[in-house]
Amino acid sequence: MKKQLYILLIFSLFFKLTAISQVGSKYVQFDRKKIHFGFALGINTADFNYGLNLGSTNSDSITNISINKQPGFNLGIVSSWNINENIHIRFIPSLSFQEREFVYNYQFNGVSVKRVSRLESTTLDFPIMLKLRSKRINNWAAYFLTGLQYSLDLATQSKTAIELNNPISKMKQHDYSYQFGGGFDFFQEYFKLGLELKISNGIRNVNIEDNTFYTKPLSYLNTKVWWFSITFEG
Repeated sequence: MKKQLYILLIFSLFFKLTAISQVGSKYVQFDRKKIHFGFALGINTADFNYGLNLGSTNSDSITNISINKQPGFNLGIVSSWNINENIHIRFIPSLSFQEREFVYNYQFNGVSVKRVSRLESTTLDFPIMLKLRSKRINNWAAYFLTGLQYSLDLATQSKTAIELNNPISKMKQHDYSYQFGGGFDFFQEYFKLGLELKISNGIRNVNIEDNTFYTKPLSYLNTKVWWFSITFEG
């Protein structure tokens, strides 16, 4: 239900901005500038790509592992170098708050049991993106973007001591991912507003194999995040 509501709000905002952008030419000097700055606000949905190793000694009673995606939010500073009207290099250092839930279903003395482990992350993200933008149609344009990102988890528990009676899910502090997505630019009187949707897929296995109940059943763990952002540039 929440996902449908988000999609409805995004499309409503898009059509409203498109209608507004048909009236007159606005901010025509934007493409004459080589460097632009601004800020970005957004929401995210964090997930994992993962593989299971249920045959391991520690997890022979585990029947299934699933991950519940949780909403988060992010904010960043936009800097853009416009090589020309259609090709831009963008750097958007951001602070993002993410959360995921691991759900472990296992058998204990013949009884089905479910255990939930919550993993929270506060990351500094440093994406470098190539943006390919269409020609302006009145006061809006569409674009595609792709790039690479380095992330530093400020809330990592990678060095936390293990308690055998209360193990925790651990993830490596440093991560690398590739991103791609697209969006629309809407030129207003004194600034440019953008709506952007992208996905990032982690390249590195961030699972810390510490031989505990939570980590041993996982053969690999790669981050996966959907991002929706609203950008403002001058």
